[in-house]
Amino acid sequence: MADLAETTDTADPAGPVPSAARGGPRRRTALIACVGAVVVTAVAVVGALGLGGGEEEGPSAPSRAGSVVAVTRATLTERTQVDGRLGYGTEIPLPVRATGTVTWLPEQGATVRRGGALLRVDDRPVVLLYGRLPMYRDLGLTATTDTADTAGTTDATDTESTEAAGSGADGERAAPTELKGMDVLQFETNLAALGHTGFTVDETFTGKTAQAVGRWQKSLGLPETGTVGIGDVVYSAGRVRIGRPGVRLGGAAGENTLTYTGTARKVVVDASAADAAWAVRGTGVRVRLPDGRTVKGEVASVGKQATAPEGGGEGDPEQGGATVPVTVTLRDQKSVGRLESGPVTVEYVGREVKDVLAVPVAALVALAEGGHGLETERGRFVAVRTGLFADGQVEVSGPAVREGMKVRIPE
Repeated sequence: MADLAETTDTADPAGPVPSAARGGPRRRTALIACVGAVVVTAVAVVGALGLGGGEEEGPSAPSRAGSVVAVTRATLTERTQVDGRLGYGTEIPLPVRATGTVTWLPEQGATVRRGGALLRVDDRPVVLLYGRLPMYRDLGLTATTDTADTAGTTDATDTESTEAAGSGADGERAAPTELKGMDVLQFETNLAALGHTGFTVDETFTGKTAQAVGRWQKSLGLPETGTVGIGDVVYSAGRVRIGRPGVRLGGAAGENTLTYTGTARKVVVDASAADAAWAVRGTGVRVRLPDGRTVKGEVASVGKQATAPEGGGEGDPEQGGATVPVTVTLRDQKSVGRLESGPVTVEYVGREVKDVLAVPVAALVALAEGGHGLETERGRFVAVRTGLFADGQVEVSGPAVREGMKVRIPE
């Protein structure tokens, strides 16, 4: 019995077993798990290195966190910003030809339209009319082309001219001479626009024109002479905004008596002379105002003379080099609001590429072997060539990239 009991205890399955037998199954399980981890790690490394063939070949790495976007076809535009100044442009002296004492001046910033008084000299108004041809002689039936001593006055000249032209050799009174020229056409056009009609608008100053001039002079409170003196009017291309006066009340009138600008606000940019290829007349730009709003603009003119910066040579990099003035007009004056001056930013197109494949810049990943790549939705990495960067997008190309392909933006 004792032998039997001893034998039974020895054969009991619950008894001690060799250590190799106890650990066998568990060690095999741990080994399999370890091998699996190594395989996953190897796939991830190969993908990160851009290896493993085309997009559809080989196993995929486990998906990681991050949003997924599609490769799109788009037009990318690179914009460059330069500083500018909002205002009414450079003030220009008015070509005042009247002589005498300045007895009235408008306020700075006032707007004067056709038929309005720019100033008063010897208490006579100097009237604004529209045109590009300057006033260079008196206009009337008996006007003389010698204007050296007739600026601003016509009564005495009229009497003398009438007496000279009105009597012939036999004592008979001659008909007044009708003045002709483009300046007559320009003046008659303005006279009719002001509502004083009854004559034919052409290049001939007739008796009917003189009658209309008399009615116009009466409306201004002037003697009805029918003759317009060289100093009675000033021509401009349109409405003007009065600038800083050059004289005070009581001073002598002259060509620097008053300055003016146009009435439309514009932007002036001191563009780098070495990088002003963008400044072509008619080029569209965007102007960011001091209050943050953006309005459309257009290049109107480009200066032809470069100006070196103060305190530096033409090529001094610390001073920014020579510049040329670029004037930008604003298409919608109402969009500017009440702003009259201040610093602005002008944005223009530097480069533009059309119909290219693009992804958000954040989707680019750096490859271990150099360059950039994209991570596909399935976890593979494909190498790409990058092009233009603009507005948070980047141009991409490569044999493995196609429109609509889903790529991941890593977190």
